[in-house]
Amino acid sequence: DIIAAIATPIGEGGIGIIRVTGEGSIELVDKVFKNPKGKILKGTNPNSIVYGHIYDYLGQVIDEVLVSVFKGPRSFTAEDTVEINCHGGIIPIQKVLQQVLSVGARLAEPGEFAKRAFLNGRLDLAQAESIIDVIRSQTDMALKIAVKQLQGGLSQELKVIRDELLEVIAYLEAHIDFPEEDLGDLSSEANTKAIKSNIVRLKKLIENADTGKIFREGLRAVI
Repeated sequence: DIIAAIATPIGEGGIGIIRVTGEGSIELVDKVFKNPKGKILKGTNPNSIVYGHIYDYLGQVIDEVLVSVFKGPRSFTAEDTVEINCHGGIIPIQKVLQQVLSVGARLAEPGEFAKRAFLNGRLDLAQAESIIDVIRSQTDMALKIAVKQLQGGLSQELKVIRDELLEVIAYLEAHIDFPEEDLGDLSSEANTKAIKSNIVRLKKLIENADTGKIFREGLRAVI
């Protein structure tokens, strides 16, 4: 289904953004959007911005907007996605959202855009969890750690560990399944070395996790 939500903080500001995603989201926004030159969003090139207005069911202008069009899989959720950039006042952004919901979208649940990005393979779980850390970062170091995780730093390190351990497992299973084959020593030095080195890596990751928690949440000190 198509989901929509306000993607910017509620309040007064120059710009407010409403994100709409899901199969058919471009056509859905076309129902409430009009361009002065008659240009429709459906035929717009991917990753482009179109100027126009959002109209209510009576045909009256709600707000002047810029609409960004992203076609899957090249979008945050890997689905067709539309972002409506309207004025950031409480009333205009709420009215634009209600108009989008009135033509078939439903209100997104908290974190549902990131959830869809994860389910569609756009982000892995570690990257999805890092989004909130980027948003809530209070220091340069906290931001640096969160951005590194968002870019896949932690995921890549875990992948290397996983691949090496899978090689060891495959070697051990081959000994069990084909005992008559000459596959070498079951407790080979290479396997032992791989296991020990990855234990050290995992311990280091656990220690770094505690350090990262301090950077994210800070320390409480009694003076």
